[in-house]
Order: sequence, then structure tokens, then C-alpha cells
Amino acid sequence: MTATTLSRPADSYSPLYFLGSLGAGGLAVTFFMWLMFWIPHPGQPVPVFEDIAAAFATGGPLVQGMIAAALAGIAVFAFLNIRALIWNLRALSAWKRTQAYAKFRGTNAETQLMALPLALAMTVNVGFVLGMVFVPGLWSVVEYLFPLAMVAFAAIGLLSFRIMGQFLGRVLVKGGFNCAANNSFGQILPAFAFAMVGVGMAAPAALSGVAGVSGLALVLSTFFLVTSALIAAVALILGLRSMMEHGANVETAPTLMIVIPLLTVLGILSLRQTHGMEVHMAAPHAAAGTLAWLTQLLSVQVLFGVFGLFMLARLGYAARFLFGRDNSPGAYALVCPGVGFAVMIHFWLNKGLVEAGLVAEYGLAYWAITAVALASQAAMIWLVLHLNRRHFGAPRQAATVPAE
Repeated sequence: MTATTLSRPADSYSPLYFLGSLGAGGLAVTFFMWLMFWIPHPGQPVPVFEDIAAAFATGGPLVQGMIAAALAGIAVFAFLNIRALIWNLRALSAWKRTQAYAKFRGTNAETQLMALPLALAMTVNVGFVLGMVFVPGLWSVVEYLFPLAMVAFAAIGLLSFRIMGQFLGRVLVKGGFNCAANNSFGQILPAFAFAMVGVGMAAPAALSGVAGVSGLALVLSTFFLVTSALIAAVALILGLRSMMEHGANVETAPTLMIVIPLLTVLGILSLRQTHGMEVHMAAPHAAAGTLAWLTQLLSVQVLFGVFGLFMLARLGYAARFLFGRDNSPGAYALVCPGVGFAVMIHFWLNKGLVEAGLVAEYGLAYWAITAVALASQAAMIWLVLHLNRRHFGAPRQAATVPAE
């Protein structure tokens, strides 16, 4: 007599499932972009509850519908972000007590543990978004929150250095890094984590009215920016060399586009620093310079997007891991490029083209470019929900084993 064992792909744990939390958090941010750039928020550089309420009260049906959809999107995907983070923390705790985890720590994949601080930093950022849009009067006490946020990001940064230090300490002292198995851009994940900590640390640099707080945030966020850039540069070269010799790894192929969200995060980090220097250090604002910088970042993103999609098509990734019988937690890495691209389009348009006077705000060209961001956002919403169903949905038959 036999018994059928049912399982879900998520029952075989991987730290890459933290990317599910990350992707949901990123989608919450894409909805915040609507409020950021489509409703007035005089008196502060970001919209808060009072601005949203005033815009809803005085706006027409389209404005009210947009605000309602944005708030619903933020709430839903913030919930998915936090739920996935809690699930991952529990699953990781249990997984650490297994032999599989001990074996994992001796491989190149050990850096996948950096998905933990990456997801934690995203959730802190999502928490600020929730506070701004749903908590009345938050801006009146925000200066008390900035130091707390900096402490939180500093703690996540220390966790990141601890994880990365253990990996580098092992491979640089004992060796054992498998260059042949490094045929992807998976080793850029640590750079992404440090960048996410940095962009959170840069928020007080842009938003705080206290020069000392802003200056400290500027210094600390610069440290994480440099750390991220150095790691990314080394990992990019090593990964490209291995791929040219051994070919790309089909299962980790989504990492070929990880540069896209990385550049979005670093770009926002730089914009936040620039704004802080304008306010507190009388640094001149150059709209043309901002447009040139964002256009350069967007150009690199488009190049890596074309390259990544071409490679995914050649490898048959979608047919296998999105619609076929195989599943890989690395598929969640596909969400980050789409989210990062959508957010970058919003900033390129509003902080670049509009401020430089090349595109009229809310004109035909404005909405045509915005449609690109909305299309990318919609595709990533579908992808997150699709992957959640595949990996966390109803169990499927996994194997037939003798009954007890």
C-alpha cells in the first residue's frame, strides 16, 4: 500500500524566497509613486496623509479613483511584503537547524543570505510609506523618527556586513569559491542589499530639517553607496567572465537583470543626497545635470534589460520555470527589474524631463511615458501573484512513498 506525499515548491526552502517579500514591497512603492508625482504636497518633498486627504476632497472622479487605487495598492502589497517576511524568518530559522543549511554555507550560494537584510531594509522603507499615507500628523513628529530609522538601517547594515564578512572570510582564507559555478550575476545580490540600506539611510539626508541629522545621513549613506558600487563592479566582472567560459546558468538567469533595480536604488540614493545638500549646504540645483544623470542610469538599465530578456528567451526560462513543471525561488528575482524600471521611469520623467522643461507636466507626452511605467508595474503585479500561486498555492503530488 502507498501514500502520496503532497508538497509545495516553497516547502524546499531557499533564502531567495526573501525576494518574494522584496518584490511585494517594491510594488507598494510603485503605487506610492502615483501619490508622489500626481498630487500636490506643498511644505514637504513627499506627500503625507493631509495632502492625500485634501487632494481627495477637492479632486474630481479621476483623481479620487487614482488615490483610492494607490492607497489600496500600497495596503495590499505592504501586507504581502510583511507576511512574506515573517514567513521567511520562520522558515529560515527552521532551515538553519538542518544539514542542508550546513552544506549551503560552504558554497557560492552562501551570499544568498544577503537577501535577508535586503528584505528587512525594504520593509523598513515600506513602513515609512505606510506611515506617510495612513497616519495623520506624522510629519509633525517626523524629526523624532529619523534618528530611529537611522539606527534601524545601521543595525541592518551591520547584519549585512556580518553575513558578507563570514562569506569573504571563508573564501579568502580557505578558498573554495567555485568560479565555474559563478556563471550569473548572483554575486551582485550583496551589492543590492547594501544599496537598499543606503537608500533608506539617505531618506533623512533629504527630508530632515535638522542639518546635523541630514549631514550624518549623507555621510553614512555615502559609505553604503560606495560599498555597493565596489561589490557590484567586482561581481559583474567575475560573473561575466564565468558566463563567457561556461555559459549562463539557466536557473539563476534572472540575476542577469539585477543591475536594473540596483541602479534605481542608487539613483534615488543620489537624488536624496543632492536634495539634502541643496537645502542645508546651499548646493546649486542643476535640472540639466539631474536629467543627464538619470538618463545615463536609464540607458544602462535598458541595455541590461534587453540583454537579460534575450538570454532568458535563449535559455527557455519562462517555459520552464514560469509556465512549465519546474519551479525555482530565483524566479522572484524577475520582479525586481520590472519594479526598478517602473520607478526609474517615474523619476526620469518627473525629476528629469519635466524639471528640465523638455516635457510638459500632465501633457500628452507625459502620460505616454508614464504608460511605460504603468505597463511594467502591471506586469510585475501579475508576476508576483503568479509566482505566489505556483510556490505557495495548493500542494501538488511530489512523490509516492511507502505508507507507515
